[in-house]
Amino acid sequence: MGKERQRNRIKSRVDELPDDIRELLDEMLADVNYSYKEIADEITDRGFNISKSAVGRYAIRQNAISKRLKEVAEQTRVIVEAAQNNNFDAVGATTSMLTAGLARKIATAQEEIDNMPIDKAARLVVQLERSAVYREKFRLQYEKGVKEAIQEVKKELQAELEHEPELLLRMDELAERVAARMEKRNQEG
Repeated sequence: MGKERQRNRIKSRVDELPDDIRELLDEMLADVNYSYKEIADEITDRGFNISKSAVGRYAIRQNAISKRLKEVAEQTRVIVEAAQNNNFDAVGATTSMLTAGLARKIATAQEEIDNMPIDKAARLVVQLERSAVYREKFRLQYEKGVKEAIQEVKKELQAELEHEPELLLRMDELAERVAARMEKRNQEG
């Protein structure tokens, strides 16, 4: 079996800066009027030697973090909106988010994939397939539950409305329309 590469935490000169100087750095990066060299010179003038390359690398990492936070905020907004509209498939939403994250990870991790032991890769594939099977099983159980609930309601209505055939027919039609709407919603979601 292959040995996995251990990831090391990124260490930067910025990490060594005091909080007030790092705040200054962040403020200057937010202002488009400063170049990385001007920012590095200002911080160096304040007694903390830093290169424009270190400032640039820090800015790239910060932008990546900000971008990821915006993506997560947007995904959360969509989930909350779906939940408020009562059209929410928690399993599907979670699977979609994990799949998107995994796709991003795979796109940037070719070396790790190339060095991944075959047994680990096989386990990951099996886990993904198992997730798809569980989702389908959940969907089928949901559909079965809806059908059983509608049948139960119809039985109760028949017992209660045996002397009211017209009302029973209307209630039966109503139950069928509700069942059709729920099945359509489940297929769309």
